[in-house]
Amino acid sequence: MTNLIIKLLANAVALAVASWIVGGITLEGSTTGRRVLTLLIVAAIFGVVNAVVKPVVKLLSLPFIILTLGLLLFVINALMLLLTSWITGKLDVQFHVNGFGAALLGALVITVVGMLLNAVLPDRAEIN
Repeated sequence: MTNLIIKLLANAVALAVASWIVGGITLEGSTTGRRVLTLLIVAAIFGVVNAVVKPVVKLLSLPFIILTLGLLLFVINALMLLLTSWITGKLDVQFHVNGFGAALLGALVITVVGMLLNAVLPDRAEIN
């Protein structure tokens, strides 16, 4: 259970940094508390998308991942971020990714922040 909470908070931090750095990713809320709640909801949705959809997409695109020497993984991460944005739009959560370019930059930022958090956090709390 602790591992799940750590992953949720780490995803929330990575998404917050991405929304702060990348201009095409917006996280809205009238108060700071509302933004934090929105961020936790988005992090939970992002975690579910990465746990359920991403492995299937990676398996189906494995030959292309090998052919591109792994660069396709950034595209897959961007697509997972776009899917998260679409789901949050359907659930009326105030998180939006404006286009593939913003999703690609956001996925890069989330990956780097995730790597940094993995270096700081305990080993049992690996982040996507």
